[in-house]
Amino acid sequence: MLDSVRRRLRALRRAIPARRRPPAALLVAMAVLAALRTTVGPGPPTVEVPVAARDPAAGSPLTAQDVSIVAWPADPAPDGLTSSVAGQVLAAPLRRGEAITDRRFVGSSLAEAHPELTVLPLRLPDPAVVELLRVGDRIDLSSVDPETGSATELATDVPVLAIPPPATTDSTLTGRLIVAGITPEREKIVSAATVREFLTVAYTR
Repeated sequence: MLDSVRRRLRALRRAIPARRRPPAALLVAMAVLAALRTTVGPGPPTVEVPVAARDPAAGSPLTAQDVSIVAWPADPAPDGLTSSVAGQVLAAPLRRGEAITDRRFVGSSLAEAHPELTVLPLRLPDPAVVELLRVGDRIDLSSVDPETGSATELATDVPVLAIPPPATTDSTLTGRLIVAGITPEREKIVSAATVREFLTVAYTR
């Protein structure tokens, strides 16, 4: 009987330290984690950057569903950030996750992105031709005299910079607009042709 009581007491003494080990280990782990947080400190500063939430096409106005706001490292953050992106018309397509800056839009910022060119809106008489074009295409511009049918080459290797969406209101104007980059020496020639003749395009070889 006495031996049985002694065995039970020895078993109880062994069990008490074993039960204390898990809480002690947890307290040590928490102390190490707190020390690491104090040593590492806060992360680098960030700024809010609008990025494409999906793949919007060129010429399409941005909607709230097209844009997400993400935390971006402040150094380096993209230049030309703007909070006014909803409703802006894209000059070129975007891929999901790309930062949206002011030079992505049709407008004066597009000219700043191409200082060596004159950014010129051009109206092509056939809307179906515009549907075939994509931002970044290189085209050759010619004009056709509506009375004689004679064609004149105006400019070659012209980049298509933007394709605005079709007008949603009734208009007496026909055709469809594109925005092209014209070299300064050809600017006046192309501008004059847009007033009195029809413009045609061909892909640059």
